[in-house]
Amino acid sequence: MIRFQSSITCPNCGHRASETMPADACLFFYDCDCKGCGALLKPKTGDCCVFCSYGDVPCPPVQTMGRADGACCR
Repeated sequence: MIRFQSSITCPNCGHRASETMPADACLFFYDCDCKGCGALLKPKTGDCCVFCSYGDVPCPPVQTMGRADGACCR
């Protein structure tokens, strides 16, 4: 079963936000809505999206394809 909710944790300040992931795409940039740091997050090297890097659930394309190498979104 595909999960569409993921909790993103800001690596700068630890702020957590629950977000709904798009079903058919990866989210490359995420504007952290933390009032403290306002960081613009982008994936770590080798990850396809911010959910795979900072979320507690990987993005739906990775869940569906079982790929964590970023090839799911190219």
